[in-house]
Amino acid sequence: MKIIVLEGSPHKNGSSNMLAGQFIKGAEDAGHTVSILDVAHMDMHPCMGCGHCGMNGECVYTDGNASIRDALLGADMVVFVTPIYYFGMSAQLKMVIDRFYSYTIKLSAKGLKSALITASWDSDADVMPYTAEHYKKLCKYMNFTNCGMVLGTGCGSPEMTKDSVHMQEAYNFGKSL
Repeated sequence: MKIIVLEGSPHKNGSSNMLAGQFIKGAEDAGHTVSILDVAHMDMHPCMGCGHCGMNGECVYTDGNASIRDALLGADMVVFVTPIYYFGMSAQLKMVIDRFYSYTIKLSAKGLKSALITASWDSDADVMPYTAEHYKKLCKYMNFTNCGMVLGTGCGSPEMTKDSVHMQEAYNFGKSL
C-alpha cells in the first residue's frame, strides 16, 4: 500500500511528528511504502472560496497544493498528523485540508484509507473529542475509510512523548495495516 503522511506540525522534531515516525516505522516494517509531506513548511495559501476550481479543476494559486494533490491522487492511504492547538488541528494542516476543495471530486472518488495521529499536552479526556469528530466527519464527507487514530494525550514535549505509551501504539498501528 502507498501511504502519504501529511505532517502539519510547525515543529519538525515535535511530538506529533515523533508519533508519526513510529507509525511510519511500523508501516514500513509491514511492507508498505510511505512518503512524508511536511505540509507545515510548504508554500501554501489558504482557500479563498472563490469557486474558480469548481471542486474539480485548477486552483487560482500556484503553490504546494499541486504536489499534495498529485501525491494523494496516487496514494492508497493518507495520514493526518497534527499537534492539538486549542482543541483542534494546526492551522497549517487545516489549510491543506481546506485546499482539498479544488480536487474534492477526484479525491473523494478514490476512496482512500485514512488515519489521524495527534499529540496534545493535556491528558484530560475532553482534549481530543473535537479533533477526532472533525476528522471522522472529514472521512465521511471525503469518502475516506477511517483506519484508526492515535490520540497522543500527555505528549506535550518530545521528552514526554518518547516515554509515553503512544509511541508503541503508533508503531503497532502502522504495523497492523
